[in-house]
Amino acid sequence: MTEMLTRPLGGSSIDASAVGLGTWAIGGWMWGGTDESESIAAIQASIDEGISLIDTAPAYGQGRAEEILGAAIRGRRDEVVLATKCGLVWHTTKGNRFFDFDGEPVHRYLGRESIVHEVEESLRRLGTDHIDLYITHWQDPTTPIEETVAALVQLREQGKIRAIGASNVSEQELRSYVATGELDAIQEEYSMIARDIETTLLPIARDAGVSTLSYSSLALGLLSGSMGPDRVFSGDDQRKGNPRFSLGNREKVARLMEAIDPVADAHAATKAQIVIAWTLQQPGITYSLCGARNPKQARENAAAGRLRLSDDDLTLIDAAVALHVNDLDA
Repeated sequence: MTEMLTRPLGGSSIDASAVGLGTWAIGGWMWGGTDESESIAAIQASIDEGISLIDTAPAYGQGRAEEILGAAIRGRRDEVVLATKCGLVWHTTKGNRFFDFDGEPVHRYLGRESIVHEVEESLRRLGTDHIDLYITHWQDPTTPIEETVAALVQLREQGKIRAIGASNVSEQELRSYVATGELDAIQEEYSMIARDIETTLLPIARDAGVSTLSYSSLALGLLSGSMGPDRVFSGDDQRKGNPRFSLGNREKVARLMEAIDPVADAHAATKAQIVIAWTLQQPGITYSLCGARNPKQARENAAAGRLRLSDDDLTLIDAAVALHVNDLDA
């Protein structure tokens, strides 16, 4: 069996599985709740299947995802490249108000004192003494990037973090991070139907030796191959009412999935695995973060890290993407 693909993380000394586990859904918030025991089982199944990179954030359920992840990796910390984030805060009203959680404001703030507070909270919830990759979750226009990076460098010198990342950045923000010489990775949305960063952020990151973690590789499940036109979203599920999940879009995606069936059959793989493998073979994409809420999904995602698509496979898939999903509703 082909080994799980691993890749180096920026300029750090860290190697991580190319397929990573994303835990936004595990936090429950905007995903219609969570099942803690199933979530723990999903995390442990991911590790069993060779996934080392696991990404989380305090904002995923206001600490809930971090707590569940901490419970799941207890006794297995050395098998995990642990990524979490800072910058979405509810302990202070500094910075810019971003959204409300249970009626209370959450702000974007990346001031030094806030980062120092946040890292201690995350370490406590995760049950660890260090975070491998610490990422600014959303950018804070009220704090100079140089100040933010100086705080992160200090945490790295103290051994509390090992590498520095930034997420949801503009081109100018990325250039400012790169100018500090301290950035190891960016984390950005990227999938077959969200490719804007190919011409904006990816060239800058590649030139600077900065890794890219893609999130929403399966487009919140739209590209999973299992979301039919009759799917109904309920509760606080963010996909409810989202134009991207319109009936028309799901019909177009269904035609795309049918078109890539021959590739999936040739590799004895699922369509979701082909989508993840395609993502990992795009220039500049280092890691693909994929959510899993149960062990079956975790094992399916992990297997994609052992797939290697041929040039012919990629040509067929690219043609199908251009034909079927270049004009999805946003």
